Amino acid sequence: MSGNRLLMLMPYQQFVRKAMAQGFRVYSIWDPTYESADYLKEVEALSEEFLLTDFSDVAALRRLVAETAARHGVDHVLHLGREDTQFPVCEEAHALGLALNPPGALRSINDKAEMRRLLHDRGLSPMRTVAVPSPAGVRAALDGFDLPVVVKPTGLDGSRAVRLLRDAEELSAWTAELARYGYDGPVLVEEQLRGPEFSVEALTVAGRHHIIGITAKRLLPSAEFVEAGHLHPAPLPAEQREAMTALVVALLDGAGYRFGPSHTEIILTRQGPRVVESQTRIGGDRIPLLVEVATGFDVESAIFEALRGAEVTPVVANRLASVEFFDIGAGRLESVDGLDEIRALPFVHALTFKYEPGDVVPTVTDSGSRHGHVVVDADSPEQASERIATVLGLLRTVVRPE
Repeated sequence: MSGNRLLMLMPYQQFVRKAMAQGFRVYSIWDPTYESADYLKEVEALSEEFLLTDFSDVAALRRLVAETAARHGVDHVLHLGREDTQFPVCEEAHALGLALNPPGALRSINDKAEMRRLLHDRGLSPMRTVAVPSPAGVRAALDGFDLPVVVKPTGLDGSRAVRLLRDAEELSAWTAELARYGYDGPVLVEEQLRGPEFSVEALTVAGRHHIIGITAKRLLPSAEFVEAGHLHPAPLPAEQREAMTALVVALLDGAGYRFGPSHTEIILTRQGPRVVESQTRIGGDRIPLLVEVATGFDVESAIFEALRGAEVTPVVANRLASVEFFDIGAGRLESVDGLDEIRALPFVHALTFKYEPGDVVPTVTDSGSRHGHVVVDADSPEQASERIATVLGLLRTVVRPE
């Protein structure tokens, strides 16, 4: 692809650096409420131009995209951030002739209801699901299901307010949670899929879907649908791995996705793999780092290399990588010890702990409220578990419940 002027929406610091390394001049647009002022100052320092706007004002966001693209003679518009604004930005870029995907492709993947419709129409990933226009319609929809069911607000990301309803009495608490998010939009009611959970990472270039790898996930026992950890690559028999990748390729093909990363969550049921949801972005939860530790392949850099016309060549893993998320309990943190000891371990590649003594530690309810994480390498799943156990043994915290 020609041209080196790149307008990026929500570009994280490493995206700007890696785009610059490939010769791109980056113009950045951010919402100032999404990251800290210090973080955004670094993005600003790296960018040719740095603009702030309210992403919830979609009309203003679209105008800013059009004005900025015209002012700088932009060659491409790329949005690798939160998927809730990817579709309108892609629509505007498409109207300007600068989009890397047809807008409908992003809607068919990111919109949970549209994705279910696409899968149903193509006879893929069959499951019982009903879309209702607002939370008020959920109670009536429950009549068609055996409980428990999964309820998903289609307009929220990061596992926010995705819940398992075991009986109708839990509906009131869930609707109150949605109200705290200010959400009154469409909801999916779905049968509960049972089986181990995975995610499939892919990078699409010119309509060809390169499978980067499959990651196994574990959920926190204290918070449904919130990950406790990941292991990459997932130890899977070849037939299961091939079934998952074939399903993801069929989804991306059906949507008409042409360029960019994707992250598709899968549950391996007794009837075969079933898609939970998919997004046109890189997987979160440090999955790109897990891939790089296990294979040496930098998927973030590969996006910009592909945009410059280079071939994508995923690498076979020669070891394992695992991330573990901390849940130290809610309350006031009185002390924390062991962080320096953990950092000194030769198998630790990253460590984050969000709190200092005196801080109030929240209850973990979604991916954003977890208390920190550690990334380790290993030669086997058993060794990964042992190394995570070593880290957790060194992390010593005292939390006083409030």
